[in-house]
Amino acid sequence: MKARYRRFGLLAAGVVSAGLACALVLNALRSNMMFFVTPSQVASHEAPLAHRFRLGGLVERHSLRRDADGLTVHFTVSDTASSVRVVYRGALPDLFREGSGVVAQGRLGDDGQFHADEVLAKHDEKYMPPEVSSALRQAAGSAQPSAQPGAQPATKPAAVRVAAGVSDGGVQR
Repeated sequence: MKARYRRFGLLAAGVVSAGLACALVLNALRSNMMFFVTPSQVASHEAPLAHRFRLGGLVERHSLRRDADGLTVHFTVSDTASSVRVVYRGALPDLFREGSGVVAQGRLGDDGQFHADEVLAKHDEKYMPPEVSSALRQAAGSAQPSAQPGAQPATKPAAVRVAAGVSDGGVQR
């Protein structure tokens, strides 16, 4: 009879410890989870205000501005439908340029600007994070007017062609 209670006690202790381990792992995952948000989602107030998230899109041309301290950088991230101003203090990656893809991690401030604590630039000409690529395609699809029957399809902007993996023959724009 005592062996039966001992086995039951060990089984209960095992179940409780497994449940505690699962709870700790899920809590750690939840606290480290970071959402990917597009500028259109920020404009429609779908971005999490209390949490860090990733903002992805293209760096708008002629939007890059550096402060006098040499470390603070201001630029605009766009998904061709909406734009968000970004403030970052630190060294930018070597591949960071205007007109290229970027993912910034940080928080949306009370001033409406995105305060980034990390900026990631695209890897090369052909690679773009899948989230950025699909967001650009969706934004371009919603921004384009519906085609008339028999009409020629409109040419997509270069940023959307690059996001979709279509080459423009190496022509600089």
